[in-house]
Amino acid sequence: MKTTSNANSRPDPLAVGRKCHELIVQLFPICRSITGNGFRQTLAHIEKHIPLTIHEVPSGTQVFDWTVPREWNIRDAYVKNSCGERIIDFQRSNLHVVNYSIPVSGKMSLDALKQHLFSAPEHPDWIPYRTSYYRESWGFCLSHRQLEQLVEDEYEVRIDSTLENGSLTYGEFLMAGTTEDEILVSCHACHPSLCNDNLSGVAIATFLAKSLMSSPQRYSYRFLFIPGSIGSITWLSRNERNVHRIKHGLVLSCIGDRGSLSYKKSRRADAEIDRAAKHVLKHSGHEYRVAAFSPYGNDERQYCSPGFNLPVGRLSRTPDGEFPEYHTSADDLNFVDAPSLGNSFNQCLSILEVLEENRTYLNQNPKCEPQLGKRGLYKTFGGYGDSQQQELALLWVLNQSDGSNSLLDIAERSGLSFALIHQAADALQGHGLLRESELGRAQSITEPETMRS
Repeated sequence: MKTTSNANSRPDPLAVGRKCHELIVQLFPICRSITGNGFRQTLAHIEKHIPLTIHEVPSGTQVFDWTVPREWNIRDAYVKNSCGERIIDFQRSNLHVVNYSIPVSGKMSLDALKQHLFSAPEHPDWIPYRTSYYRESWGFCLSHRQLEQLVEDEYEVRIDSTLENGSLTYGEFLMAGTTEDEILVSCHACHPSLCNDNLSGVAIATFLAKSLMSSPQRYSYRFLFIPGSIGSITWLSRNERNVHRIKHGLVLSCIGDRGSLSYKKSRRADAEIDRAAKHVLKHSGHEYRVAAFSPYGNDERQYCSPGFNLPVGRLSRTPDGEFPEYHTSADDLNFVDAPSLGNSFNQCLSILEVLEENRTYLNQNPKCEPQLGKRGLYKTFGGYGDSQQQELALLWVLNQSDGSNSLLDIAERSGLSFALIHQAADALQGHGLLRESELGRAQSITEPETMRS
C-alpha cells in the first residue's frame, strides 16, 4: 500500500469493485455452512488470489465453553409431490434446505410436512435462510406464496446429507510487515447464497489483502476467513498467547449494498481503530454512521469479549438485520453492486493507511515558528486541499509536534483530513523541521522477532 501522500497510486475503486463482484458471482452457488466441503471450496476460490494457510480443527475439540461440532455436508434435497415433481428443490436454491439438516428419507402428509417448512409471510416471494447448527433437526424453506399453494397429497421427502465427525475449517493469511504488531481483518464465510451477508466481506477482504501485498507495510496483517461465531471462538482459543500482537482490527460484514457506511466501535470505544475509522468516514464526503459497541452482532463480539478486549471494530454498509433482504433469497447478486463494493474497499484502505502512517513527531525548531517561506513551504506541496489549507496544516503540525501528539491527534484537533496532515508532516520532515519521536516509536512499534505463521 502506498502512503497517503500519493493517492493516485491507489487501485481504481470501481475496477476493484467489479473484481469483488466477479468473485461474489463465483462463490454465490456454493452451499456453505460452518463446516464442510462448501467452506473448503470457498477457500479454494480465495486461494486463487491470495495465499492461505488452511486449518482443520477436529470435531469434538473444546474451544472455551464451546465444542467444535460435527461436520455437515449435503449432496441433494427435495420434496416431490405424488406426480414425482420436485416442488422444493435444493438444486434450484441451496436456501431451500435448513442449513445443517440431518439426513431424511420418507413419505408424509401435508400436515406432517408443514411441521418442517419455513417461510417469511412478510415477504411472500422470498425464501428465508434458516439454520440448525447445534440442535439435530431438519427442514425446508420456501416462499410463503409457494407454501400457500401446497395441496393435500402424499409427499416424498429426501435430504441427502451427512452429519459426522470431521473438522471445522478456516483460512488464514498472515502478511509479515516490518514489525510483529498486527492488524486483524476478519470476515465470516459460512453463509450459503447470500451476497451482502457475507460474500461482500469475503470479497473485499480478499482484494484488500491482494492490494496490501503489492508494497511493504509497517504492520503485519492477519486475514481470517472463518465460520461465524464458532470460527472466531476457535481461532481465539488456539491463538490466545499471541493475541497481544493485535493492535487494531476490523470485522467486515454486510459491506456491499447501496446503503451508507456504518462503523461499530470496539468495546474500548476510543481505540485508535475507532478514531481512525470515524475520521476517515467523516472526511469521505459521504453520509455515514458510527455506532457504540454492543455485545450483539458479528465476530467483533468475540474479539471484544472481556477476557480479550481487543481493539476490533466492525465496518458495514447497512448492518445485519437492518435491511429487509437480510437472511433471505433477496440478498442476491443484484443486491450488491460494484460501485458500493469499490467504495467500501477504498474506505477500508483509507482506514488502514491512517493506522500505517500515524506517527508522533518532534518539532526541531520549537521556539516560535520557523520561516517557511524561505524553504518554499508556502507553495503548494501536493494534491490535498487548497494552498490555504496546506499552510494551515503546516502550522498545526509544527505547533502540536511536541512528542505527545500523533498525526491523528492533530488531524482530529485541527479538523483537517489525516491525508493533509500527513502530507504536511512529510514536507516538514523533508526540510529537517521534524523528526519522529522515539517515545511515539516505542509506543507504536514492537521490535520484530522471528515472524510466525
